[in-house]
Amino acid sequence: MARQKVKLAFIVNDSQRKATFKKRRKGLMKKVSELSTLCGIDACAIIYSPYENQPDVWPNHLGVHRVLEQFRRMPEMEQNKKMVNNEGFIRQRTVKANEQLKKQLRDNREKDVTMLMYQCLAGRGLQNLMMPDLNDLGWLIDQNLKEINKRIETLKKAPMQEGESSKTAAANVALRQEERQGVASAGDEGIQRPQWFTEWMNATSEQIGFGHGDGAMMPFNDANNHGNFWPGSFFP
Repeated sequence: MARQKVKLAFIVNDSQRKATFKKRRKGLMKKVSELSTLCGIDACAIIYSPYENQPDVWPNHLGVHRVLEQFRRMPEMEQNKKMVNNEGFIRQRTVKANEQLKKQLRDNREKDVTMLMYQCLAGRGLQNLMMPDLNDLGWLIDQNLKEINKRIETLKKAPMQEGESSKTAAANVALRQEERQGVASAGDEGIQRPQWFTEWMNATSEQIGFGHGDGAMMPFNDANNHGNFWPGSFFP
């Protein structure tokens, strides 16, 4: 479950304000301790409250004096460089909020002009537009044209690179085919067949007509001769 955002305002109810003080004081002391331990820095905390006579300090009185003496030895300009009070903190928050507002207004304006551009492309006229609208519309169109031209240049360069890659790949394929043919030729020339194998091949060719004349066919479709041509048990 998301935590609700706390409204930064004075708590009017006394008991609720006291409970909030105790809870947040404990959390602040814990955060200072974690910051000092995890990052290895010198830090201290002093908290005065109307509910107790003595202030709460962390880590102890000696530690607080040591950190304060270290702070006093710094030049005055360095002391005030990052010092923030309540007024300064609110001023920083205001500046940050104004920057976010300007950014959001710019984004909204760009979306409005983009919608206007689409409407003009669909047939809307420009007669009722004011000069600021026309200036913003012209700027947006220029930006889109720059992106389109950049994309066109990228696409023009891509086919050239792809063509070079295709030529290189084709040359590699042709080289591999030549190597395979050379190996096959060398293998055929180097084979010495025995005499009985050559005689058996010639006799078989004379019986079935394989390789003799244009009318020679292997009798795959002849049901009567199929068993004679393939006498083995694998081809019934």
